[in-house]
Amino acid sequence: MTDILVAALAYIVPTFPLGYVWHLTVFKGRYAALNIYREKVEPLLGLTSMVIQGIVFAIIYVGVIAPMPGGWITRAATYAALGGFLSWSFTTIAAAAKSPMSSVRDFFAIETAFTAVQWIVVGIVTALLL
Repeated sequence: MTDILVAALAYIVPTFPLGYVWHLTVFKGRYAALNIYREKVEPLLGLTSMVIQGIVFAIIYVGVIAPMPGGWITRAATYAALGGFLSWSFTTIAAAAKSPMSSVRDFFAIETAFTAVQWIVVGIVTALLL
């Protein structure tokens, strides 16, 4: 149970500030140009979503990735690839399929970059801790 908590926190703690800064500060203008966000966003809903995701990804990490042979780099790369690909499918592809936006191509580019950065960080942090 402790490993699941640690793995969940290894997802939540870097993802929330990174997501907040990326989407609502550094690239705020690019997202505004995409016309996909309402005027008043709700960061608490984003955090709630990340907690749920963190628990699910933690269960996957502890049950599947942690027992794998190899060192932390192998675990980090495997987890980042698996988690990143899965996240990309429901945050980038699904959002592009259903959300109005001014440019699907620009959305794909910026969200793919975010997902890559997020999962490189999460993969390394999680593998170093567990």
